[in-house]
Parts: sequence; structure tokens; C-alpha cells
Amino acid sequence: MVLFVTGHCSFHCFYCPVSDERMYRDVVYADEKRVERDEDVLEEARAIRAKGAGITGGDPLEALDRTCHYIRLLKAEFGPSFHTHLYTMTTDPVKIEALADAGLDELRLHVPPGLWARVGSSGFTAAVRLAKARGMTVGLEVPLIPEHEADLVRLLEWAEAEGLAFVNLDELEFSDANYGRMKVHGYVNKHDLSYGVRGADDVARRILGRVWKVTVHYCTSGYKDAWQLRSRIKRRAETVRRPWDLVTEDGTLLKGIIEGDGLDGVLAALRRTHKVPEDLMAYDPARGRIEIAPWILEEIAPRLGRASFVVEEYPTADPLEVERTRLP
Repeated sequence: MVLFVTGHCSFHCFYCPVSDERMYRDVVYADEKRVERDEDVLEEARAIRAKGAGITGGDPLEALDRTCHYIRLLKAEFGPSFHTHLYTMTTDPVKIEALADAGLDELRLHVPPGLWARVGSSGFTAAVRLAKARGMTVGLEVPLIPEHEADLVRLLEWAEAEGLAFVNLDELEFSDANYGRMKVHGYVNKHDLSYGVRGADDVARRILGRVWKVTVHYCTSGYKDAWQLRSRIKRRAETVRRPWDLVTEDGTLLKGIIEGDGLDGVLAALRRTHKVPEDLMAYDPARGRIEIAPWILEEIAPRLGRASFVVEEYPTADPLEVERTRLP
């Protein structure tokens, strides 16, 4: 589960992909679900059968008390084996001690690119040593910025010398939020079907071709979309699907819907005239529609005289409709 604890951040990275709805706003999301209470966090974790949480922002340590509260909440609900890792640029020792006291398992430090070549003389050295001394796994997670290859190698050499557990290199990529800033910096897509920037893969191959004592990963935008996101979506679909929903191979939900006025009368007709079982349909007043098993709706739609559709949508808290097919 991705737990976004605040959009507040003291840094202004040009490549930040956080959306306008979250950036610099003090809001909380569990995956796509807006969090208003603790139970929202727990419900989302159950819905995707989460075995851990990645705590992010903004910078989670801009909301330290809230972050520590959620770590304790998740550990109390799901047990000590529920793995928590956190992304931050913060090196404040007081905050790192607080994370350790709350039970954080893993600290992923995001070193700003301007410090890569001289990270050894920055506060990150002391932060790493403190976190390791308090029993946390410590690694780095940074974007792979192609023109900073030499500085990135210096950063990896420092990580190796400090005995870090890993370095995750994320493919520099475009998002809706950072598109304008990325263009100003001169980046272009590596091809029409990718959000990744041209040149990042070549640098990654050279870096991964060297022998490192520290584990180095390269995470492409395609991997995140095709595997990480898809796996989470499929787990959520299998958990939240209603009896009338069909789960697709991609983890989206197929369902029949009937929209328009007079839905109470339509619901009564579905029961009496068309003998639709109660457990294969329901009225959704929040969305102004009746949901029904698509295989049933395909059969009876010609006799309903109402606009009827089979829709495909994501099983997330904010269900995005992917496709809609009108039935005859």
C-alpha cells in the first residue's frame, strides 16, 4: 500500500511527479483513497491484502507525528511482520529517532541531485549511521538523471562505503504534474509509448555493468505500471468485487449498468418481470445507477427500453471508467 501522508515538502525538485491535487497540500491518501479517519487506511490495506506500506509524500517527516501514528496503527493492526518503509530527504536525527521508536523497518533516503558528488560531507552520512544503529534497513532511492551520470557514480560509491543495503535508481519520467518542468529542462520521451526520458536506459546499463558491493536496482516506468501497479489493482479487484462484477486479466471490473430517471421502477421490473436475483444487482444512489451482472444485462437489455451499458472500470476508491459499451 502506498500511504501518502502529506503533500508538504521543503524541497522543490523539478522532476517531482506529485499531482496538483496533492502537491504542497496537507492531505492523506491510502493508494487512491482519500483518508479522513484511521479506518480508511486499514480498509485499503485489507482491500489490497497489503503485506506492507510505503510511506511517502511530499516528505512524510513534514508531518512527523502523523507518520509515526500510522506506523504504529499498521503494526498494531497487522502485526510486527507488516513491513513499513519510508521515503524522505530529511536528515534530522530527532526525526529519525522518532521513526525508530515508532517501529519503522526501512528508511529510503532521497539525496537531492545537487549533493550527489559531495554527499559524504553532508548530513546524510550521520543520518545513515544513526538509522542503521537503531536497527533500520537503510537504502537510497533517487531518479536516474542521465546528464548527472558521473555524480551518480560518486553517490553509489558513497553508498557502498557506508554499507547501505541497496540503491534504487528510478527511471526519470514524465507525469501530468511535471510535464512542463521536464520540457523546460530539455527532456524528451524515449519513445511514443513511454513516459521515461531518452538516455536514462543507456546510463542505467553502464552503471549496472559495473561491479558493486551494494545492491543496485533500476526501476523503469514500464515495470511500475506493468507489474507493481497491476498486481495491486488485481488484488484489490478480487477483494472488493461484488457478485455481479467480472474481474478482467488486467484487474479491472466489468459490470452492467442502467442509468437515467425512474430507477426505482426499473429495479422493481428487474425483480418481478425479469426475475433477476437480488445478489446479482444493486441500486447505487451515489452514482445514480443500477449495477447488474453484465451477462444478465446483455440478455435482457433489448426488452428494457432503457439506456444500458457494460462498463470497464478500475476497482480503486476513485473508480476510473476505462471503456463503455452500449447494449442494443
